Amino acid sequence: MGPVLPTLLLILAGVLVGGTWSLHKQGAPRGAVVIMALLATLATVGGVLWLLPGEG
Repeated sequence: MGPVLPTLLLILAGVLVGGTWSLHKQGAPRGAVVIMALLATLATVGGVLWLLPGEG
């Protein structure tokens, strides 16, 4: 499968960051912005960690 999954995770992270920024600019409730930011962070960390060389 190669680098397809981490690439998709990083694309998802970008979409989530954009959504977080949009929610923030629109004055959305703080909880919604924080949840979106956490999801964006998780997607970014997952994509980066997947690309790191591992054992095996």
